[in-house]
Amino acid sequence: MSTTDFINIDNARLCDCKKGFLSCIEAKDWMKNQIGVWQFTYEPRDIRDKSVHPAVFPIAMAKRVIEQFTHKGELVLDPFVGSGTTLLAAQDLDRNAVGFDLKQEYVDLSNSRVAEVPDNCHCKQIAVCDDARNIVNRIAPGTVKLAFTSPPYANILNRERKNKSRRGDLRENEQFGKIEQYSQDPRDLGTLDADAFEREISEIFREMMPVFQEKAHILINITDAWIDGKRVPLHINIINAMRAAGYEFRNTIIWDRRNLVNKIGIFGWPSSYITMGTTFEYILDFTLPAPAKKTQAKEKKSNA
Repeated sequence: MSTTDFINIDNARLCDCKKGFLSCIEAKDWMKNQIGVWQFTYEPRDIRDKSVHPAVFPIAMAKRVIEQFTHKGELVLDPFVGSGTTLLAAQDLDRNAVGFDLKQEYVDLSNSRVAEVPDNCHCKQIAVCDDARNIVNRIAPGTVKLAFTSPPYANILNRERKNKSRRGDLRENEQFGKIEQYSQDPRDLGTLDADAFEREISEIFREMMPVFQEKAHILINITDAWIDGKRVPLHINIINAMRAAGYEFRNTIIWDRRNLVNKIGIFGWPSSYITMGTTFEYILDFTLPAPAKKTQAKEKKSNA
């Protein structure tokens, strides 16, 4: 594929930060982010209607990640853009951003959310209807500083919803009994069991690797699941997949969702202890492997 097929988007810094700085973030916020348990609240711009999109994360979460790992003007990628939350956060923070999704409906939604550009934003945010497997052909090599995404949680939504985390009569709400899966497209990760999901994530990110800058970070939001009466540790599937693809696992951040959950049901009492998966999720941080020459130099220095 020729370079003319690459999306026309900038990635140059628009700040005066020193060259070695990871981002524009202040020391006080850096210290706060070192505490690996984060909480967020939703705001009026967040999409909460499940009929619009069945699984969203707060704008506040995307903003905190983008602030921690990028400078103004740099390029952010969301390979599974969904409702466009990452793009909106990037627009708020004056970062360039590209998102991909299989569904034109979600691409249109994402682009509509960033259509009105604020006066203080000098960057571009765009969603594209394309397979994440094709990103290497759509984004120029070595231009992405950060990928932040929340992929489909394997086939967790591809079944009738039972609402077991809700209390009593609250279970039989408008979601009860519905299948909320994004699509039945065979390319959709949400149609796959955990093992197949792991293999596809690994392949997608292996193919994607050339688009990242040398010190890029890739953060993935994921949760574990109960499927057919068993705990399915999807966060381990993600770690295995990314390591197999050649990335280094660097940090675990826990998204503490207790402030967003109320009137939950009692699981397992009094005979079977089960932790409430709705009260926390994972944000897993990966980096590219260090270049071989630099790694060898460090080893020589440490052995001297």
